[in-house]
Amino acid sequence: MKTIDVTFSDLGIEHLDGAVALSRQAGWPHRPEDWALLLGLSRGFVALADSRVVGTVNLTPFGHAATINMVIVDAAMRGQGLGARLMQLAIEAAADRECRLIATEEGLPLYRKLGFREVAVVRQHQGIALPIEAPTDVSWAAADSAAEIAALDRAATGLDRGALLQALQKVALFAVIRRDGKVAGYGAIRRFGRGDVIGPVVAPDTADARHLVSFLLSGRAGAFVRVDTPRDLGLCDWLSGLGLKEVGGGIAMRRSDIITQEDTGVRVYALASQALG
Repeated sequence: MKTIDVTFSDLGIEHLDGAVALSRQAGWPHRPEDWALLLGLSRGFVALADSRVVGTVNLTPFGHAATINMVIVDAAMRGQGLGARLMQLAIEAAADRECRLIATEEGLPLYRKLGFREVAVVRQHQGIALPIEAPTDVSWAAADSAAEIAALDRAATGLDRGALLQALQKVALFAVIRRDGKVAGYGAIRRFGRGDVIGPVVAPDTADARHLVSFLLSGRAGAFVRVDTPRDLGLCDWLSGLGLKEVGGGIAMRRSDIITQEDTGVRVYALASQALG
């Protein structure tokens, strides 16, 4: 049997076509534009066999923490430790940052072995959106809302996701709920994969989160829409009733001592993506 030499290097724009092909092989819907957005925010690593992309991983920093994402190994190359090696490169690059990820069932054994622990379940909802009216207490975000949105996001996540929000502002539409002249909740919608994705959505409660999602869905009846939401926050059954059926999901994990986050009065009801949290 011929031995295939595998080398590892930084993931660059020159690897984009191979990365897209690899994610499609895995059944993931990422377009070149979706990969490019991730690359612009992340440090990535690639496994190459005869110059062919056979494995990828990204580390996306958010201040004191980082997400590890797009962990993919070519189906023909699995069982050789490539996934573990890619993960180790990402963990080393994270240095003293807390590492977070959304795991597939197949990846759980490796991530547990590397010290990650489960903290939540994320459910993926998608489908053809049904008609829905726009709530009157939600409006499109004004250009000067960026700082308030960033502050609200930081309160909900405990992370500095300013670079992510700046990148999303170039490709997404943002909606807000205002109370007493201040942004009390926000949501975003953008092109992704097969259609649109709604997220992030940050709100003080489930009712406001539903209003934000409803506003972003209004006018999109018949469009393909995806929402990734924590299972226990009250959106799953409601989303299914809007035509966005549950089709899977993942397990949110962290590689650190799990510390209960301070209750700031707002929570993340929809993820920007499973890669970005």
